[in-house]
Amino acid sequence: MREYENDFYAEDYERYYSPSYSATEREEETKTPRQYSITRKGIALIAALCILISGMFGAGGALIASKALNIGAAPYILQSARTPQLDIDLTAAAGSKLSTQQIIDLNANAVVEINTEYVRNDIWMRQFVTPGAGSGVIISPDGYIMTNNHVINGSGKITVILKDGATYEAKLIGADNQSDVAVIKIEATGLTPVVFGDSDTITMGDPVVAIGNPLGQLGGTATAGIISSLDRQLTIDNLTMNLLQTDASINRGNSGGGLFNEYGEMIGLVVAKSEGLGVEGLGFAIPINTAKTVAMQLLENGYVKGRPQIGIQMIDLTSAQDAVFHGVRNLGVYVQTVLSDNAKRAGIKEGDMLYYIEDVRINKPSDLTDELQKYKVGDTVKLTVVRDNEIIDISVVLSEQKQ
Repeated sequence: MREYENDFYAEDYERYYSPSYSATEREEETKTPRQYSITRKGIALIAALCILISGMFGAGGALIASKALNIGAAPYILQSARTPQLDIDLTAAAGSKLSTQQIIDLNANAVVEINTEYVRNDIWMRQFVTPGAGSGVIISPDGYIMTNNHVINGSGKITVILKDGATYEAKLIGADNQSDVAVIKIEATGLTPVVFGDSDTITMGDPVVAIGNPLGQLGGTATAGIISSLDRQLTIDNLTMNLLQTDASINRGNSGGGLFNEYGEMIGLVVAKSEGLGVEGLGFAIPINTAKTVAMQLLENGYVKGRPQIGIQMIDLTSAQDAVFHGVRNLGVYVQTVLSDNAKRAGIKEGDMLYYIEDVRINKPSDLTDELQKYKVGDTVKLTVVRDNEIIDISVVLSEQKQ
């Protein structure tokens, strides 16, 4: 007897060819179409064919299926109260990884060149203009741009150049020296803003693309690399910051540009590079979760609310050359200007050398700035200063820093 794949066909064969089955019955059954059930192996075969077909059609088949089932990708949402929902037809919002070319295409129009002009005086008190350059990223379609504070700090004129070559004069909305973040504004609409990612979710080894204006002359330049370190604490211009480190090529002029992840989202605001003989592949960026928070406060308030300050302007005379130039004998951090009413009432004076804040020794300006972050506006701290070779303790109520 023949073997069959299932009992149904075996039983049917035996009945059909049984001696008791008449020729007339066979003829009638042949004329009448028979209804068969789909077996489990039949179902498996159909499923296999479906997988094969979907593989052949790829994304097109998925698109047809999504339309048939009414499934849509989540829209891009720029995390800014001033910015409406964006409509960018790429797959990053659905969590799909992009190629380097797609990341660049997505963000090329969102990164701008920034040119600045500074008025200086020479030794004969004649004025001259010094140019500067950097980068910026568009954060809203109506012209708000985020950059570094050091890119625009002290400039008399700020000019923004878009990817298409259009040039605009910008005005300063707000700047924060402590985080090195600033927001400027141009009078333009219909711009392409970046999409903010989440810098808390990135890990070492993640691929990144930096887009900016290296050397102040090569706007729109893109370089690729990886995240080579997280939470790198660096002190730059007396500011201590926790930064992302990347081996993507970063040069002067990249400051204020964007660092983008493999989904095309901005995860860092490029801030610095390490320079020196033999130094390679060391670029740094402010995590976007930090930069974004500061930028939103600058947009809403013009400053970062709730940040405590003593209310003084410091000068770093920790090098012998600087100390001699300013005519002081002891190396240290000095009070250059007393700004706040609280500091004036407490008795702080210009020329005081800052010695301690509470029990923490002040060796550089960032020591005082870092320690202040442990307190709140309205707290009273003890400041120890050296004045005329005397050590003096001063109690000062911390005020709110508004610039």
